[in-house]
Amino acid sequence: MQTARKPKPEVHVHDVSKLKGQLKVIGGSMSDDWNNILANQTVKTLWLKSADAEEVNRQRHAAVDVLIGLAPRDEFEGMVAAQIIACHNASMECYRRAMIPEQSFEGRRENLNQANKLSRTYATLLESLNRHRGKGAQKVTVEHVHVHAGGQAVVGMVETPGEGDRPKSEDQPHAKQIAHAPQLAMRSEDKEREPVPIARDAKRPMPDARGTITGRSEEE
Repeated sequence: MQTARKPKPEVHVHDVSKLKGQLKVIGGSMSDDWNNILANQTVKTLWLKSADAEEVNRQRHAAVDVLIGLAPRDEFEGMVAAQIIACHNASMECYRRAMIPEQSFEGRRENLNQANKLSRTYATLLESLNRHRGKGAQKVTVEHVHVHAGGQAVVGMVETPGEGDRPKSEDQPHAKQIAHAPQLAMRSEDKEREPVPIARDAKRPMPDARGTITGRSEEE
């Protein structure tokens, strides 16, 4: 005798135009069904065994408030935010158990090991969230640095007075402006005097070639 097969559950897709996203601040999605699921999954990671009804209600609302505070902008950020809260709850519970006075040495060590792993996972999740939001470390590339003899290269933002309105065609997102520092002043032959700076482009006076020639006069 053949047994009747159970019908497979069907998923009814919502009309995309009806997605309001009123709870998007919680889960980052335009689907409030997903936002509610994410909020409930986060709440279930709380340790509420010894809490009374008032404390349970307070912790549940606090967990949702943290989701809102993390401000997920899409579903990915919503999932990572929920895992960050869950990882935090689990690690804090392991730390709490490790500090129980009646805890054995082996039990304390195991709880601290688990808390250590959870803390590293927490840091990885946070780094992933920041990288998704574009807050990761930026790489600065400087190319073609020329250092002339007697000078030094200056790498950084160089501002010149009066250039505020000048368009900067050389602006690049991953490079800094490069300027060349002038040469140091050169001392004169007399060591007791102050250093004399070099004027590269200044015009030097030429000596008068028409000198006075001593000799006999015409009368002689």
